Amino acid sequence: MRPTPHFTVAMTTGRSATAAGTAVFVAILHWLHLVTLFENDRHFSHLSSLEREMTFRTEMGLYYSYFKTIIEAPSFLEGLWMIMNDRLTEYPLVINAIKRFHLYPEVIIASWYCTFMGIMNLFGLETKTCWNVTRIEPLNEVQSCEGLGDPACFYVGAIFILNGLMMGLFFMYGAYLSGTQLGGLITVLCFFFNHGEATRVMWTPPLRESFSYPFLVLQMCILTLILRTSSNDRRPFIALCLSNVAFMLPWQFAEFILFTQIASLFPMYVVGYIEPSKFQKIIYMNMISVTLSFILMFGNSMYLSSYYSSSLLMTWAIILKRNEIQKLGVSKLNFWLIQGSAWWCGTIILKFLTSKILGVSDHIRLSDLIAARILRYTDFDTLIYTCAPEFDFMEKATPLRYTKTLLLPVVMVITCFIFKKTVRDISYVLATNIYLRKQLLEHSELAFHTLQLLVFTALAILIMRLKMFLTPHMCVMASLICSRQLFGWLFRRVRFEKVIFGILTVMSIQGYANLCNQWSIIGEFNNLPQEELLQWIKYSTTSDAVFAGAMPTMASIKLSTLHPIVNHPHYEDADLRPGCSMLEIWDVEDPSNAANPPLCSVLLEDARPYFTTVFQNSVYRVLKVN
Repeated sequence: MRPTPHFTVAMTTGRSATAAGTAVFVAILHWLHLVTLFENDRHFSHLSSLEREMTFRTEMGLYYSYFKTIIEAPSFLEGLWMIMNDRLTEYPLVINAIKRFHLYPEVIIASWYCTFMGIMNLFGLETKTCWNVTRIEPLNEVQSCEGLGDPACFYVGAIFILNGLMMGLFFMYGAYLSGTQLGGLITVLCFFFNHGEATRVMWTPPLRESFSYPFLVLQMCILTLILRTSSNDRRPFIALCLSNVAFMLPWQFAEFILFTQIASLFPMYVVGYIEPSKFQKIIYMNMISVTLSFILMFGNSMYLSSYYSSSLLMTWAIILKRNEIQKLGVSKLNFWLIQGSAWWCGTIILKFLTSKILGVSDHIRLSDLIAARILRYTDFDTLIYTCAPEFDFMEKATPLRYTKTLLLPVVMVITCFIFKKTVRDISYVLATNIYLRKQLLEHSELAFHTLQLLVFTALAILIMRLKMFLTPHMCVMASLICSRQLFGWLFRRVRFEKVIFGILTVMSIQGYANLCNQWSIIGEFNNLPQEELLQWIKYSTTSDAVFAGAMPTMASIKLSTLHPIVNHPHYEDADLRPGCSMLEIWDVEDPSNAANPPLCSVLLEDARPYFTTVFQNSVYRVLKVN
């Protein structure tokens, strides 16, 4: 009998090795996919340095400018000091750009670049290859460089590697949740087949979500492990805390997503899906992660005034008072309702109190945008976001696209089975003893993923951009079609492999068409009017010349010319939002002047006597203050 355990260990080790190898393969595959789409769209490898910078439009250019500032400084520490005492972005103010714009990704990648270049220069190794590119008239010939020694290539490459690794993590996530590597494969294929609905990193690499979202995938995978196991090992909880911090630091909207996670976990704790001691540890780790993020972001008070922080405090208070509430002698159902009502009301009240006390109620948040959608409320702050198409309601065609790849039908079937099981178990719990309750309320990770799916669905319907949470989560849920916990009864009657192969075959028909459609997107970037503007500013103005104007243009001016600007396209700070916007939004802010001609139109007719036109081309006009 002794050889049997050794054989089992060998088989387990072999499966682990196979899973790891598959994860590496899909990570490389996704990286290649992203690189190909990005190159096809812009012909990035043959652009000049200035053209590459111009491709980073709006806030993308603003973020990349800080990476450029650090690597072009005499030393990394001097560059870090320069962005922590930024005099260019909101002239004449001096701001800590890391605190304001969540720039840890740029700081980290810049440190890698400086280290890489230092090592390469030490050994005298070439880091890039350069050549001249002849452009169509009237464009001049430019030099283009390719390789990790080129700052833009290094920066974008780091982002695509991170998101490639994310796909390997998705495979492990799906495999662990479903209990089979085939489930991991389904997750990956669903992501590829619905790639355009799942991410936009290939079109907009520098955005905060590109750095942040992979760590949410890691965090949810760790949380699934914690919910499924009953071990007292501290390492998963520490990993949960660190992944929370890594998710929050790059993105100002991350806190609201973590709030939805607590909102999903709390009812599970109330009903009995999560043991009180385990849930208490989860809450403590979340509280520590908020504290660490607050410290690392130089005391950014938005971390303390969020729904996320308020929900953690209320959860902690309810856990401590649980026994006292129980002594009221109410029924089990009323006991649940009291805790749930206290949590919701307390969280909302505490959130508004902390916002008022800390004076951060004027910062736009994801929760404000959602409230604006639900209540049909509009003001200057919300319109500046919601007028953009990505912040509009979900397109009506999106569910149809999900259906064509079979993602929506599969997930709906899985969700129905989990919901049916959950309702049945909770009904029994209300009428059974403690021992039987423990037997009934198993597989808490399934209930958690279903609740998160419902939340992400609601968010995506209200704000189209939030499909980036819904679609990948649907892909993870789709892995459960392989779960013997849910569909063991079916697999005992029909061949498991045939069912899965049939589903994948139908998925791949539209999925492959979607991939071909992505691969067919071919473009080549050029923007001569802006290039002329930037060249004129760079070579025909003094270094202390300050610019104000359309926010996307200001980001490009700061990035490519290093001139001070007055306003920029990062809308989160309230002091900047009244500075420049579309005319329709200004009509909401200043209705008394809505009928008057806009200032820009008046100045275009005749800028005198206060301004003088110093540059003009087919798109841009620069007015100098007299």
